[in-house]
Amino acid sequence: MLGSSRCFCILCAIVAGILALLAFLVKPQAAHAQDKPVSFVNDVAPILKENCFACHDAKKRSGKLDMTTFEKFMQGGQSDSPVAAGKPDESYLLELVAAEGGKRMPPEGKGQHLTKEQISAIERWIRQGAKLDAGLDPKADLVRELRLHWKPPAPPAAYPYPAIVNALAFTPDNKQIVVGGQHELTVWDVNSAKLEKRIYTRAERAYGVVFLSDGKLVVAGGRPGQEGDVRVYDINGPAKTENGVAILNGVDDPKVMLKQMLDADDSILALALSPDGKKLAAGGCDRIVRVWDVSGGYASAKLEQSIENHADWILGIALAADDKHLLTASRDKTAKVWDLAAKESVMTFPDHQNPVYAVAVKADGKVGYSAGDDKQLRTWNAVADGKQVKAIGGHGDAILKLVAHPKQPLLITASADKTVRVWNADSGAAVRTLNGLNDQVFALAISPDGNLVAAGSYAGEVSIWKVADGAVVKSFIASPGYVKK
Repeated sequence: MLGSSRCFCILCAIVAGILALLAFLVKPQAAHAQDKPVSFVNDVAPILKENCFACHDAKKRSGKLDMTTFEKFMQGGQSDSPVAAGKPDESYLLELVAAEGGKRMPPEGKGQHLTKEQISAIERWIRQGAKLDAGLDPKADLVRELRLHWKPPAPPAAYPYPAIVNALAFTPDNKQIVVGGQHELTVWDVNSAKLEKRIYTRAERAYGVVFLSDGKLVVAGGRPGQEGDVRVYDINGPAKTENGVAILNGVDDPKVMLKQMLDADDSILALALSPDGKKLAAGGCDRIVRVWDVSGGYASAKLEQSIENHADWILGIALAADDKHLLTASRDKTAKVWDLAAKESVMTFPDHQNPVYAVAVKADGKVGYSAGDDKQLRTWNAVADGKQVKAIGGHGDAILKLVAHPKQPLLITASADKTVRVWNADSGAAVRTLNGLNDQVFALAISPDGNLVAAGSYAGEVSIWKVADGAVVKSFIASPGYVKK
């Protein structure tokens, strides 16, 4: 019995020692987590933007509270400041985000409950004095500040799933094809489908890619709902090599990302270069058409005008050969013709009665082509009365892209019905259907020499065909390292 008691005492002593050690190790870590400085712009402002700005921006100001600058946020709205510096228990903001039922913010249907981690971050920031980061202007727009502080993630070394192909373009020598990926552009050999380059980008997605006359690549895209941009890249810039693939830093290297031409609040969805290479145009979620003079190359590119008339997103854009007119397609169910000298819309084509995704224009500028959610390719007078000439059916679902052949009277369409079709631009007759893709076709391009057409799909596929006979040149998944399961 005495031996058993002694063993039991020894065991208790060991357990007590372990518990004491654990307490010693855990308590400092917990205290350290509480003491770790909380950054307003890095830790708190992103939570406010995602959960509060929708109702408390400069326009809506629900409860007369504008949270889009630090100064206005701290001033409060109908009530006093929602934050009592150093006093979480007296801070109305914390009370609302942690509340249950009808008092909770954001309200039911306007957003998700804040997580325990998010509430904890706000609580610790308030406890630490509710300070603004050093060097930041209290009057600065927080949406812009968050953009400036955001750092893009590196694209995956090997994609676990195929990335949607929203944009692609042939290189000027017709030998390679550039494809938009996830925070990157990839470059593939046309004949072998070999991955040759990966160009990391800030933009999460590319929606438009065109090569300027000087050989530099212009890319339009962004992060949906966060930011939009138009940037110029040198795809032959300095690179490191990994597993035989050139890796270019298009985020931080000024020899790769040569110029940012536009910084917008949401994605830029459409991009076009005039046939003579002198003008560049872009449009997107902010409904603004922007036109640059790029006749002297990217370095001297000049924004000539920003014009607005569409009531919804601009989804497609095309420049006429005369450099005087521009056509746009919009989610507002119209296509428009713009007079660039007058800087205004001079014609509206409304016949689709559904979102219009793409436009093209005949070389002489007199005929416009548009396509959209109504599954119709429509031809209309781009001058004078703007009346429809013909409506062409054949696709079984929405037509998402439309391009005009640079040398032949051909139109090429890409559809959600998983096909690409070639049409006679003058008669409207169907020439051929290009099959091989297994999902909705989101991207379309013709090679500079006019011999090849390429398309990309929602499932990450890229197919390349010969224009002359529709023969498949190559088909591949444009997601580096992806292995089909």
